[in-house]
Amino acid sequence: MTAGTTEKPMTSGIPRRSFLKWSGIAGGGVALVGTGASFGLLPGVGPANAATLTAAGDADKTTWSACIVNCGSRCPLRLEVNQGQITRILPDNTGDDELYSRQIRACVRGRAMRQRIYNPDRLKTPLRRKAGTKRGAGEWEAIPWDEAFDLFAEKLTHTIETYGNEAIYRQYGSGTWNGLLSTSGGWRRLLNMMGGYLGYYGNYSYAQIGTCTRFHYGVSDEQMSNSFEDSAANSKLIVLWGNNPQETRMSGGGVLFTSLWAKKKAGVKFIVIDPRQSDSVVTLADEWLAPRPGTDAALVAGMAHVMVTENLHDQTFLDTYCQGFDEAHMPVGVPSGNSYRAYLMGEGSDGIEKTPEWAAGITGVPADAITRVAREIALAKPANITQGWGPQRHANGENQARAIYTLAALTGNIGIPGGGTGGREGYYWPASMWFPDGSNPVKTQISMFGWTDAIEHGPEMTALRDGVRGKDKLDVGIKFMLAYAGNMLSSQHSDINRTREILTDESLCEFIVVVDNQMTASAQMADLILPDTTTAERWDMAPSEYTGDMAYVIMCEKAIEPLFDSKPAYEMCTEIAKRLGIEEKFTEGRTDEEWVRWMHEQTRLDRPDFPTFDELRTKGVYRYRDPSGPQVPLRSFRADPIANPLDTPSGKIEIFSSELWGLSTTWTFDNPEPGDKITALPEHVDTWEGAVEARTNDKFPLQCIGHHYKGRTHSTYGNLKWSREAHPQKLWINTMDAKARGIENGDMVEVFNDRGRIRIAANVTPRIMPGVLSVPQGAWYKPDKDGVDTGGAMNVLTRIHPTPLSKGNAQHTALVQVEKA
Repeated sequence: MTAGTTEKPMTSGIPRRSFLKWSGIAGGGVALVGTGASFGLLPGVGPANAATLTAAGDADKTTWSACIVNCGSRCPLRLEVNQGQITRILPDNTGDDELYSRQIRACVRGRAMRQRIYNPDRLKTPLRRKAGTKRGAGEWEAIPWDEAFDLFAEKLTHTIETYGNEAIYRQYGSGTWNGLLSTSGGWRRLLNMMGGYLGYYGNYSYAQIGTCTRFHYGVSDEQMSNSFEDSAANSKLIVLWGNNPQETRMSGGGVLFTSLWAKKKAGVKFIVIDPRQSDSVVTLADEWLAPRPGTDAALVAGMAHVMVTENLHDQTFLDTYCQGFDEAHMPVGVPSGNSYRAYLMGEGSDGIEKTPEWAAGITGVPADAITRVAREIALAKPANITQGWGPQRHANGENQARAIYTLAALTGNIGIPGGGTGGREGYYWPASMWFPDGSNPVKTQISMFGWTDAIEHGPEMTALRDGVRGKDKLDVGIKFMLAYAGNMLSSQHSDINRTREILTDESLCEFIVVVDNQMTASAQMADLILPDTTTAERWDMAPSEYTGDMAYVIMCEKAIEPLFDSKPAYEMCTEIAKRLGIEEKFTEGRTDEEWVRWMHEQTRLDRPDFPTFDELRTKGVYRYRDPSGPQVPLRSFRADPIANPLDTPSGKIEIFSSELWGLSTTWTFDNPEPGDKITALPEHVDTWEGAVEARTNDKFPLQCIGHHYKGRTHSTYGNLKWSREAHPQKLWINTMDAKARGIENGDMVEVFNDRGRIRIAANVTPRIMPGVLSVPQGAWYKPDKDGVDTGGAMNVLTRIHPTPLSKGNAQHTALVQVEKA
């Protein structure tokens, strides 16, 4: 094919091509049609309506853009444009291979952006559910934008007048993340100006650790650990506890690079603790421990027992900086036997000594390995113990996270170069200003995981039982839901089948609006769909996120005009604001480009070193660092705990939490199950569908967890054919479990429990411990006529049962069975 020729839309799939030729494919003139349309020929959706592309040739222009999804990194992309069409995606060509000036190389997901922009699943025009059809039935009619804006404004006004603003809910979503304008899109600002909406606290990434940290460290979020750059310079050991940077942080600009630097360049020893032999184990680990899921607090206790009985713990640090390690450092009025040392020695209420043998019986890790690794961690001075977000995403996740924090205290590694807090690896927070959404007049909040409950029985939800914040109870359920840039309604939330059942009851949530650029399973649950643009079709900027000590900001210039009849979210909000009588107040007279320019200039008032807006359009990426050096959290607390106390009741690290001691007696649980309890210490707690129950559950004897996958970020990019070819959806199953069920590698199997059933190919491997399965999370939900999900969506199997403290998502706690399909 020669440059400038035009391809016809294809209705069949693109011929198979080797992923090793990815760069050639991404840059060539291949038609991105027929590459994964999942919903047939809906109005404005599908191969017949897909965009056509010209072949790659000499570009008319090359603009900077970014991959803005919730992977924890942001990667710059260079878009070659020819005759108004993107013909090639190129990576960052600035920087080098040095630690603080490294290239920010996009992974396979960002390099596949062209497939996403020109995908047949693109939403192309506003769609309204046909009258008389059920939500999720896929029956739509295309409507003009004016009619769509009128309908939105009418339903929003009706909800406010009938039920009040607390009945409005803006759904959690992370399909566009860390775009200074697009993360909000203007929706929060619009709703705030209309009197507000029911808010949420927490997030699906780290709800449990984000809540429990306040009681341990006095921080209302997670407590970050030292950066890997600091570890490379100063650490003797890095412990990745449920932390998998090689797969969850795949950007070349982030901790994939810095963790490799610490290993390969600095020679730091790594211990990885994970039920699955992840790529971080393969690439980084000198030793791998594989505990059963949900048993991390027991493993910590077994290690702590070794340290204490062999006098390897840092008693001076514990005496000076911590509350609750031993009886001499407990709050006044607490009965004896409630210190962490008493818990370890069997002097607490359970009377069980937490020996390595005890821990081995729960975790599956041999006692001699627990003893050996405990000594290694205690004797490596300094060591950075850094946990990922897997351990906290269990039914006992708050205790698991606090236990790993406690191990950092026992070893005295907190607040020193080379050490760490037990939290996730630290990073320098970017300086950029965000779109001014204003404050929400409605102060009531629910957990981000509680929205299905708030739809189903909102007025019954209380502060003491359900974690409602801002008032004692909800007055009304959710009646109007806005789901922007997310796949929460049929992917990211637990128990997809039950969730869809709740959403199909129109007597509960009366109106659902989905704003997206792809026809996802969540969009199928809407009453009104508004087609958004991709980043390439609007103005924005993208600051870095979890990228260590090198921060940066990326220019996202509008490369092409919006495809089909799509509009940027900000333009949608402007039109709706006009109908609500608040357009001037909402826009302040600015377009989306003018807002991005204004935000950048506001940033430059504090950071005059930043390039101008137009300079950044040419430069593409601006890198900068914390002038104080690598991240060493709690350094000032370590230097002087009296002058720099923590924001806990004691001013210290609270291994025994005074506040949790009080909550354990006041919070209530409806029909409590194992694990539904709050403890003042980071104890191991057996839970519903946990490791202990798996031993006696003949019907569903296998623990099932999920892991982040290379081909997707959650569900984003999950509909790209080449990505699915390179990284097909497969169930990880141990060779012993597979042999017992007659399953061979590559067999199609069904994984099931009482909540649902998925069909998926088996990856039979010794890289996961026996008794445990892992399903890559984020696959697109595709039920067949019998209700079996053929997409392999993990959350068909998970349960809507909040964790006790954060009311968060216990989506790594599930028991299942597997059989050949």
